[in-house]
Amino acid sequence: MKKLIYYTSIAAMVLATSCSEDYLDTDNLYGKSLETYYRTPQDIEEAIAGVYNAIYTPNVHSNESVAASLMSDLMLGGGGPDDKSAKWVDNFEDPVEDTYRDMWTQSYNGISRANAIIENTADADFSSYFGSPEEAQNFKNQAIGEALFMRAFYYFRLGKFFGGVPLIIAVDDPRDVARSTYTETFAQVASDLKAAIETMPDTPFPAIPTEQYGHANKWVAEAYLGRVYLFYTGYMTNIEGSATSDLPLADGGSLSSADVKGYLEDCINNSGHRLASDFRNLWPYSYVNQSAGGTVLPWAEAEGLAWVGQDGHSPTFGTGNYETMFVQRFSFGDWGWSNGNIYTNRLCLFTAIRDNSMVPFAQGWGWGTVNPKLWNQWDNEDPRKLGSILQVGQAEQGTDGYQPDKGDHETGLFNKKYTALQHSDGSANVGMFVQLYGWGNADMQLMHAQDFIFMRFADVLLMHSEITGNPDGMNEVRARAGLGPVEYSLENIKKERMHEFAFEGLRWFDLVRWGDVINAFNDVIDVRNSGSDAKYSVTYRPETKGLVPIPETELRLSSGVYEQNPGW
Repeated sequence: MKKLIYYTSIAAMVLATSCSEDYLDTDNLYGKSLETYYRTPQDIEEAIAGVYNAIYTPNVHSNESVAASLMSDLMLGGGGPDDKSAKWVDNFEDPVEDTYRDMWTQSYNGISRANAIIENTADADFSSYFGSPEEAQNFKNQAIGEALFMRAFYYFRLGKFFGGVPLIIAVDDPRDVARSTYTETFAQVASDLKAAIETMPDTPFPAIPTEQYGHANKWVAEAYLGRVYLFYTGYMTNIEGSATSDLPLADGGSLSSADVKGYLEDCINNSGHRLASDFRNLWPYSYVNQSAGGTVLPWAEAEGLAWVGQDGHSPTFGTGNYETMFVQRFSFGDWGWSNGNIYTNRLCLFTAIRDNSMVPFAQGWGWGTVNPKLWNQWDNEDPRKLGSILQVGQAEQGTDGYQPDKGDHETGLFNKKYTALQHSDGSANVGMFVQLYGWGNADMQLMHAQDFIFMRFADVLLMHSEITGNPDGMNEVRARAGLGPVEYSLENIKKERMHEFAFEGLRWFDLVRWGDVINAFNDVIDVRNSGSDAKYSVTYRPETKGLVPIPETELRLSSGVYEQNPGW
């Protein structure tokens, strides 16, 4: 049975703090404190689990993958008439004022927990728990490096969505500091990533234990440094109008494109990661359900697809997944738990076909219907088209039983990468992951254990091409899709990223950093709204500079220390 790796640990309970006053007076109910904790490997593992646990957010719109998907030009709001919040996010509105507050508070919870590990692990002695001083030091370096990476991860998330934010980088730092500038925030992100790279062991991926799958490592940090570099330099150049090709560091230095190129090439040459043989094998719709006689999509069966799985290099599902680098892991949930639904992948639930239950595609809430302009401009010869977009009413797609007019913004197209999946267990249709992991709770809202991939090796190759102007990485990704080589150009990179990463939460941020967000929402699209013909359009407001609002509750708690973002 799959275990939820990132659980709410004792350390998380002890150290749960944020910039909100609500979190400043947390009683120690577990007999642990900064003075007695971080002394054993178990302490460290629990504390790191608490850091990762902060990725999960109770409010679905604070989930990065959901928010970024709805804001992109590739997805519409969708849902039903009662799903007003999905339409608000899609249309860059925030009438409830705290739409993204859980993202803010959970990010600072993770940052606070990471700070405690960084400070308290430095002087810890783990030598008695390992067979050699080298093993003990590697464990220590990995722990500190992971904490540095995750602090960077959370500040990067905050920076992408909110802009400059308060920087709290020590346990005793005051919580009532003003927002730092955009540049100061990204300088801290870059410095933490650089330090993480220099701290963590350089163990290549195949040698990393399976139980560490999903954790950050040196290669993940190098890949993220490329992403942060491209986002910061693009944002400053194309949104702020302050052209730069350097990523600042907190100590006053900076990283050039040549520096970042070196990190990416180290990842390419030494990480052990590589592309999956077929793009479509990354997604669980390509899984053959052996227990029920080999249920599989007809087109997938004809192509000989086989899911590589999501447990690292474990051969459970064929050759193993060498492409996926960093993920948010999911498991089942339970309504009896506090926030018992946050450990199921709600992107799959919320963007699955609304109120339609078929095999292998199960029902969901119908958010994020796919913009037909993506389908119409995509070459049919590219297997990623049918590997990413689900057409309804198509027998070869397994959707011939589709019943229309169940929701809003219907276009006949849905996201196929992250969707609800089910197969027959011999007597009834049951969620795919429920069967895989032997769960007793088959609730359709809690059955989505598909990892959300934050970083995969294809992105490393495409980032390398974008930073260097060398088309080799881009053409390696194209060759995997059976497409011929093309010359390097930014336009070719843009098209390649749109096709490779559709519905993976990257498109919105690409639009912003390229400055394309201003002109990305000029279409008027024919849709069906719960059975009626309608027109769909979105009004992006450039005065927001691609940022979401600071939660109003945080503004009030700061007593004027924080200022609201422009346009909100």
